[in-house]
Amino acid sequence: MSQSLVNGPTFFEPLEVIKPLQFSLIGSGAIATAFPIYSAKDVPDSLIDFMHAQFNREIEEGLTYPYAKPLTRDEFLNSWFLSFCTIVLKTDKLQIDPSWTNWEKLLLGTFYIKPNYSGRCSHNCNAGFLVNPAQRGQKIGMRLGQIYLKWAPLLGYKYSVFNLVFVTNPASWRIWDKLQFDRIGYIPKVALLRGHEELVDAIMFGKDLTKIDPKLTEDLHL
Repeated sequence: MSQSLVNGPTFFEPLEVIKPLQFSLIGSGAIATAFPIYSAKDVPDSLIDFMHAQFNREIEEGLTYPYAKPLTRDEFLNSWFLSFCTIVLKTDKLQIDPSWTNWEKLLLGTFYIKPNYSGRCSHNCNAGFLVNPAQRGQKIGMRLGQIYLKWAPLLGYKYSVFNLVFVTNPASWRIWDKLQFDRIGYIPKVALLRGHEELVDAIMFGKDLTKIDPKLTEDLHL
């Protein structure tokens, strides 16, 4: 059962058990596996530490997330593993081996899915994405977006809301445009980002998860 169904009142049930998904990386053709994660207890500590360090590096760059300072390990665990997350590794294995340590080469990216609102509105989800900087240039961000479109509905979510996609982050909003998300809002001067003298605007994206064009994810397979 999804942890989101445990951490507060919800009014939906997951549609089915999610299994690891394998696909080919764009360009190299290497095999990658997306692992569904319902609890941090199912993830090796060394991988959590690597993800934590990568996320704090993203925060310190000050360009994509609203956090003003790095998260402690517990704060990261309570955020990224609150409900459900996906970890994508460059491997053809269907289980994460706890003896692995070369995460710089293995971790491609990760994202979480959790309710954007509580209670009677908890069928609307939100997500956060992170690509390993050492693995950029392989369209990992697009693959993460495609997996999100396949798995969020299976968790029982009906609609997706991305609250803050900064206009200065075209790598992100171009993916959501390509995956046919709707631009449902625009927030002017919402963020003071590092390296920007002026306050930065943000786009709000939304998507009906009950009406996804199958063509958007049809190449997400071996």
